[in-house]
Amino acid sequence: MEKQVRRPIPRCASCHQAKSRVQPQGLYTPLPVPERLWEHVSMDFVLGLPRTRRRKDSIMVVVDRFSTMAHFFPCQKMDDATNVEDLYFQEVLRLHGVPKSIVSDRNVKFLSYLWKTSWHKLGTKLVFSTAYHPQTDGQTEVVNRTMAAILRTLVLKNQKDWDVKLAHVEFAYNRAPSSATKSSPFEVVYGLNPMIPFNLMPLPSVKTVSRDAEEHAKEMRLLHEKIRA
Repeated sequence: MEKQVRRPIPRCASCHQAKSRVQPQGLYTPLPVPERLWEHVSMDFVLGLPRTRRRKDSIMVVVDRFSTMAHFFPCQKMDDATNVEDLYFQEVLRLHGVPKSIVSDRNVKFLSYLWKTSWHKLGTKLVFSTAYHPQTDGQTEVVNRTMAAILRTLVLKNQKDWDVKLAHVEFAYNRAPSSATKSSPFEVVYGLNPMIPFNLMPLPSVKTVSRDAEEHAKEMRLLHEKIRA
């Protein structure tokens, strides 16, 4: 079955057009590996996208630096620090809590007085990458590149529907295993991968596995040690 699946992949025109291996910025620089989930995050914006029917032309990318789990949010280039802060609180903070640090570039939104003051009151440290050197935060740049490659394979020719496809891109990215850790972000955060339509097919069950809470917690600790290594 694996051979049959792999056979059409090299012939896929969309994959050849969308998934480039060019790395124009040079070698990426890894930041120190965090100790826990969602304590240290990185943020970035993907700008210059075609304006959609919902008037979105940019993507806000938030990445957990431990698990590499990412969230992609459509937004507008003209959104100020207030809009960005509200979007982060509504979509990220309510799920993962307040981070210890946020790594970002020197976008005017991240350098604003409002943005700095708000996070200072919460106790979060803001770390800025070197100007005009995107390779400083290599992890986020890799996420951006992967997200863009997946998105290009899904959008229609008029490119006006990319914002509604962003949820599919996020799910696909977070479910795919990393080449470095051999585990997907979903596995690192939740201990398992969410089901897809293939999992709902009536396949014969060879054995039934039952794990109690203590064993599951032990496996999660071992997995996090492996991811950190």
